[in-house]
Amino acid sequence: MSRSTNKPAVEGAKSFLDQFKYETANELGIANYNQIDKGQLTSRENGYVGGYMVRKMIQYAEQNMGNEMNQPPQQ
Repeated sequence: MSRSTNKPAVEGAKSFLDQFKYETANELGIANYNQIDKGQLTSRENGYVGGYMVRKMIQYAEQNMGNEMNQPPQQ
């Protein structure tokens, strides 16, 4: 049973965000994150996954902002 009350801002983004979370955990060396009881992980381990996800999302946004800022305005 999931107790999370967090809802994605975009309808249908939940599965993408879940997959992103599992891929991020795998990159950090936490294997089978989707099957692990998160209560058995330390707060540091769980927080590291979330923090790294945020860092990657900010990096993606900054890269895309740079692309948009270098394009001429649309009329």
